[in-house]
Amino acid sequence: MLRIGLTGGIGAGKSSVTATFAECGGIVVDADVIAREVVEPGTEGLAALVDAFGDDILLPDGALDRPALAAKAFGDEERRKTLNGIVHPLVGKRRAEIIASVPDDAVIVEDIPLLVESQMAPLFPLVVVVHADAEVRVRRLVEQRGMAEDDARARIAAQADDQARRAVADVWLDNSGTPEELVERAREVWNHRIAPFAHNLSAGRVTRPPTEEPVPADPAWAEQGRRIVARLQAACGAKALRVDHTGPTAVPGLAAKDVVDIQITVESLTTADELAEVLVSAGYPRIDDITADAPLTDDPVLWRKRIHGSADPGRPTSVHLRVDGWPNQQYALLLVDWLRANPDMPDYFQDTYRRAWEWAEATGWRP
Repeated sequence: MLRIGLTGGIGAGKSSVTATFAECGGIVVDADVIAREVVEPGTEGLAALVDAFGDDILLPDGALDRPALAAKAFGDEERRKTLNGIVHPLVGKRRAEIIASVPDDAVIVEDIPLLVESQMAPLFPLVVVVHADAEVRVRRLVEQRGMAEDDARARIAAQADDQARRAVADVWLDNSGTPEELVERAREVWNHRIAPFAHNLSAGRVTRPPTEEPVPADPAWAEQGRRIVARLQAACGAKALRVDHTGPTAVPGLAAKDVVDIQITVESLTTADELAEVLVSAGYPRIDDITADAPLTDDPVLWRKRIHGSADPGRPTSVHLRVDGWPNQQYALLLVDWLRANPDMPDYFQDTYRRAWEWAEATGWRP
């Protein structure tokens, strides 16, 4: 099963992307629909809202008066937090029930307007953000939904900003054009990113870079590394002692093979094996190769590791699970700091192990 997190600001056009993904075969779990379901008359959710905001948020028939609730909640930060604290857990519970009922090979598209605000992005192997400029969204909300301009601006201001959304976006879908253009872009994302990702994951196949040769440094590597680190931290929980972006792509300005290397530090290789299924669910199948070349001066056993790779065709990634304190675990951290401290070294790949440790001893470096 591949889970996709889909989000975007109010008025960005997310519903069009959701509909397109559904037409392509995705099973949509819509947080807005669930949010309405969990506050229907007779539910614990509606009772909690009345307790928090008063019975004047109810219509004469006992149903929720959404404009009345919005007027109370969206103009005040604390009241908005109260609203989210009531609704979000109920939505999460219902969402989990729906996901548990779908086939194992499904692509689940979870439409979550407040994905960023609820800090749920790391829970998904892929996050798609639908974007439109704020002024475009205000115009759409006023013209298409009949919303008052002040209300539209207040709702936009209450949500995450573009910078926060970009930080979690694996795919950024620009909806500044026509509805037809957005549908076309969404289909391209499905056909060239999501469907191949799902197929790779089902087959246990990992993505390789187009070339094994170094390519010019890409400033996006750092942000991609941060997203992957957050994703793996969320997946592994306490079994990961630490998760780090390692390898040449972690060094700003350094040409490297276009593969993001991530190291998960664990207590033992047994722990690494226990994480295998968890990592597959996060989008990283196991690779059979579990050893690495070790310098002749070290015990080869202490260079053993487990390796996973990303099934996402859009981001080749190698995930190395190494034991805390072993030479390979320390060296992966040392190499990044050494290269950052020596950015102009043209032959850094020559005899790096000895030279890096000499630098560590000279500077007092510790992992």
